[in-house]
Amino acid sequence: MPNLASILKSEIARLARKEVRAETDHLKKMSAQYRSDIAALKREVKSLQSQLKAVSRISGRSPRAEAPDEAAGRQVRFSAQRLAAQRQRLGLSAQAFGALVGVTGQSIYKWESGAARPRASQLRAIAAVRALGKREAQKRLEALQP
Repeated sequence: MPNLASILKSEIARLARKEVRAETDHLKKMSAQYRSDIAALKREVKSLQSQLKAVSRISGRSPRAEAPDEAAGRQVRFSAQRLAAQRQRLGLSAQAFGALVGVTGQSIYKWESGAARPRASQLRAIAAVRALGKREAQKRLEALQP
């Protein structure tokens, strides 16, 4: 015949396991739900990243290609054809226009041909040169030469 203490001990352990199981079932369900939510979010992020790559591939430029113009609080746009037209309007060689912008003449040729794009700081310098007239551009060039 079993001892009353051992029967009581086994019954208490059984009830304790039952209570713990009831309390942890809710936590297990919530944990599973959170894992599935996280997996869905990861799939969505992956999908959005692939869409962004496709759009940037179609447009031919990276999403960060345009630098903000800090002084005006707007985007500075760049066009190779406009740069060439600006240089011709001022009547400057690529070397002279590069001196105004602070780059070499070779950089100007590459920008105009579309082989390269100017950096953000160079875009700001180009935007500053856009506002110049022929006489003012000549004065600045003379000031730059020793």
